[in-house]
Amino acid sequence: MGLQTQGTRRLAISAKRLAVLMLPIALAACAGGDESRSFSLFGDSKDPPQYAPTNYRAELLAFLRTYLNNPVGVRDAALGEPVMRDVNGKMRYITCLRFSARESDGSYREPRERAVVFLSGRLDRMIEKGGELCTGVVMSPFPEMEKMTR
Repeated sequence: MGLQTQGTRRLAISAKRLAVLMLPIALAACAGGDESRSFSLFGDSKDPPQYAPTNYRAELLAFLRTYLNNPVGVRDAALGEPVMRDVNGKMRYITCLRFSARESDGSYREPRERAVVFLSGRLDRMIEKGGELCTGVVMSPFPEMEKMTR
């Protein structure tokens, strides 16, 4: 009888392990596959409609106050007008930003170019190396950035 109890216990443990392993598969089956149950604010489109950001300068300054360790003393700030570009296979409005931030030791590096991506007219993210995305974008001085405070 001791062997039968031990075998039953092993079977119960194996069944529990199997149930734990099968749970993600069952949940995935519930979540996918039925497109008729999906909800979208933008209709049947997989990509929401894009429109030009209207308040991009102020929105960018607000973002930079939190993005930069020290927003005081930025030099050589320049900003481009928003343009449509292909970002990872999707058309997005981007603006290009170039500036040199003050380092912790008080020195400055060469100005670097960044691409700021907008999604449905709102700032989505900043790409540190905006080289290819910013090709051909005309930039003008961005004095508001140079005047930022903490």
